[in-house]
Amino acid sequence: MTHSTPWKNYADRLYCNQELNFYLDLSHSNIDGQRLESLDSQIQKALSEMSSLENGAISNPDENRQVGHYWLRNPALSPSPAIRDSINNTLHKITTFTQSVLNGELTNTAGEKFTDLLLVGIGGSALGPQFIAEALGSSTGLSIRFLDNTDPDGVDYVMDTLSTQLPQTLVLVISKSGGTAETRNGMLEVQNIFSKRNLDFAKQAVAITGEGSQLFNLATREGWLSIFPMWDWVGGRTSVMSAVGILPAALMGIKVDELLAGAAKMDEITRSSSVKENPAALLALSWYIIGEGQGQKDMVILPYKDRLILFSRYLQQLIMESLGKRLDLEGHIVHQGIAVYGNKGSTDQHAYVQQLRDGLNNFFVTFIEVLADRNGDSIKVDDANTSGDYLFGFLKGTETALYGSERQSLTITIPDLSPRSIGALIALYERAVGLYASLVNINAYHQPGVEAGKKAAGDVLELKNQILTLLNESDMFMSVQDIGEALNIQDSGIMIYQILRHHAANHPMQVKGSFTDPTSLTVKL
Repeated sequence: MTHSTPWKNYADRLYCNQELNFYLDLSHSNIDGQRLESLDSQIQKALSEMSSLENGAISNPDENRQVGHYWLRNPALSPSPAIRDSINNTLHKITTFTQSVLNGELTNTAGEKFTDLLLVGIGGSALGPQFIAEALGSSTGLSIRFLDNTDPDGVDYVMDTLSTQLPQTLVLVISKSGGTAETRNGMLEVQNIFSKRNLDFAKQAVAITGEGSQLFNLATREGWLSIFPMWDWVGGRTSVMSAVGILPAALMGIKVDELLAGAAKMDEITRSSSVKENPAALLALSWYIIGEGQGQKDMVILPYKDRLILFSRYLQQLIMESLGKRLDLEGHIVHQGIAVYGNKGSTDQHAYVQQLRDGLNNFFVTFIEVLADRNGDSIKVDDANTSGDYLFGFLKGTETALYGSERQSLTITIPDLSPRSIGALIALYERAVGLYASLVNINAYHQPGVEAGKKAAGDVLELKNQILTLLNESDMFMSVQDIGEALNIQDSGIMIYQILRHHAANHPMQVKGSFTDPTSLTVKL
């Protein structure tokens, strides 16, 4: 009888792809051939459903739309000539527009070249471009900054950093509907600053939006520099290979053709019906087995590369918005999802690896290893080792220490921080998410919880306006209870108090009593 050795165990659980120089190591997990075989019928069903999605099936029945982010890196696979041509035409338009900006053919009204790029967006309209910028950004193109929230102080901070460069800043506003509050607010804040500086916002602005949207109509009416499309078959969290991510990447000087090629190659690999030859299927099955099909283990992402610090944040939206669902496809309450958090190694070994090793065993780690230390040679920082050798040692040391404490981990290895490798990494996770969703029988392509949050926010703002109208029409000091009774919403005292507290911190308001003693409080405008 032949006994499995550590070396044989490692070799048996290591996926390799020579063309991408990509590796997925499962040897520090409880995934073995027998467990994988027991789920073969389920993963084959998931692969079949993924094939239907790529072929143009209605995969988001809530909105009666297709899900086609895979077509973005291989337009020939599009289910219709119209979609294929739209993708190709957009890529050509991006190339032409980018060249005109970087070559100085398209300038500001003073004839000066654009030097900076300000991206206004939120969620997938910002996270993907932010990750790409951090991972691949260089000094060859425009310098990029982001407004990705409706935080006035955050707006001021970013705009202050652009103060001297504002006349040479290209502004990219991204919103499919044009009605997303955070993006609209950011755009209005920027327009106000442009106006105060006597700058023509429209002559420095570009929109990425759906045809006929509020933003589309505004940009058309005001004569913005250009408008690029957002299609209804591309969701925000999978939009990084559309104009949403490709345009800003191209303007930063990143080789977007290589980014798309890397994603297309990973797509090709992960269509395989052989699980052992399909890294996305292996990844999805690993999540399923480790979390017992119910997300019982959190996913900790630990990339050992500074430029990948935003990868865990990017994956939070991709994975948690896709998989965090109350209902399955039959309408049963299932409360599915996988919690994702992380930062970077080895820095954050000092922050939370102590708990990972000795605390609650409620997680699994995914290490992201990059083989190339840097472009060029490295000095020795001691008699035998470079800084990169130390980084590699810390990764393997942490992996070993966790495994010795019966903590499971996976390791993904890519060759370098090139557009091709990053494109492949993004595509791997996009497909793994879709396959896992099929395994647990949920819809990965809608987000009812997000929509519920937006509606609740609207309700708060409506209540705020009702309160201010009431106070404006009254000449008396009113308590929280007085306001509730007047508006016939006596069960909303907590929200009324919090609205008043926020308003008083930012606008003139007469106050008797104290916000620190809510029952003593009365207010008047």
